[in-house]
Amino acid sequence: MEQQAHFITLSTPDLDAARAFYRDGLGWTPLLDVPGEIIFFQIAPGLVLGLFEATKFVADMQGRPDDGRLGGLTLSQNVATPADVDATVKRVVEAGGTLVKSPQTAEFGGYHGHVADPNGVVWEICHNPGWRVDETGRVHLEPIENTP
Repeated sequence: MEQQAHFITLSTPDLDAARAFYRDGLGWTPLLDVPGEIIFFQIAPGLVLGLFEATKFVADMQGRPDDGRLGGLTLSQNVATPADVDATVKRVVEAGGTLVKSPQTAEFGGYHGHVADPNGVVWEICHNPGWRVDETGRVHLEPIENTP
């Protein structure tokens, strides 16, 4: 089996609020938007994030209402500069996100802040100079010096 994922799907009790967070806050363009049901965003080559209205999500799994809860999940977006971290966090909060951690220098040497979407999913908005994607799409993570 290949080491890959094609969809990450999150249950959301308020699809309209989630749409505003991702579309207006993060500035993403929907790949497919089915009002009242699901919205998809392509987030990387071959990778899609789906936000599925909670009752429809649970029904799709033939589960119980409490099966739609999220927990223990953090997503991260790397941006080009610390100023981009500040601007993205500000824009996301203005679009309905909740500030979890103000942008600041990270222990690993980069710069990051944390915001929660309307579902409580925490996003780390990060500038990590040790992270890059090469022309083949492979991710490279390298240690960076943590300077005071």
